[in-house]
Amino acid sequence: MSIILITAIFAAALALVLGITLGFFREFFAVPEDPKAKAIAEVLPGANCGACGFPGCENYAAAIASGEAPANACTVGGAETAKKISAVTGSDAGEVIETVAVLACQGSSIHTPLKGTYTGIQTCRGAKIAGGTKLCTWGCLGFGDCVKVCKFGAITMTDKFLPKVDYSKCTGCKVCTAECPMELLKNTARNQKGAMPLCSNKNPIRQMVAKTCKISCFKCGLCVKNCPEQCINLDTFIPVVDFTKCTSCGKCAEKCPSKVFKVFEKDVLVSAH
Repeated sequence: MSIILITAIFAAALALVLGITLGFFREFFAVPEDPKAKAIAEVLPGANCGACGFPGCENYAAAIASGEAPANACTVGGAETAKKISAVTGSDAGEVIETVAVLACQGSSIHTPLKGTYTGIQTCRGAKIAGGTKLCTWGCLGFGDCVKVCKFGAITMTDKFLPKVDYSKCTGCKVCTAECPMELLKNTARNQKGAMPLCSNKNPIRQMVAKTCKISCFKCGLCVKNCPEQCINLDTFIPVVDFTKCTSCGKCAEKCPSKVFKVFEKDVLVSAH
């Protein structure tokens, strides 16, 4: 008998033994599938975006079934998915607060001068390590790391090198907020009402702010002085609004010389920039 035939027979026998062994171990160590977890997974959107805090929809479904996770954490599916999960679990999922990502910067290439020609790694994280690309050290670096990680195509880069959010597509999954090295993308409740400053420049020196970005908060305090509800604080060199008091009157937006303030429900959700 030739060596080739003997080798073939031996290989076939070994494969048979391994197949039987693996089959045995698979049955012996198999984890019984939870029918409730399977039913929950079937009503989840399958985006596997991680917004719920779990690496995938199946993991989230298993956590709900075992009582380790709330049924209202899927921002992609929203209230409709939470309702379906409630039908499976037989318990109230609770309120689903839908959120969207808001860019707290308006410093596009026409408003913020560049330091010079940047030749480093073409990512926001790389640019931050290198010291940034713009004179404003708090602003958007403009390489679109947020665009690359968005699984819903909700963020695009404008020709002015500033991200633009499409709120008809944004699910509030928080992936872009985690990716932004400058922490400029803020998750905000979709039903939020009130004025907010779309700026993160905390430089306390007004003259330097004006030189680094023409559409930054100049720390003039006009928003504080003209707010009829006295709900704006400038102690941290960037305005902070108390939304429990804000009435969306728009006085701060009217008086702001650099137009940093926007009324969220009127100016942000309607048009990103």
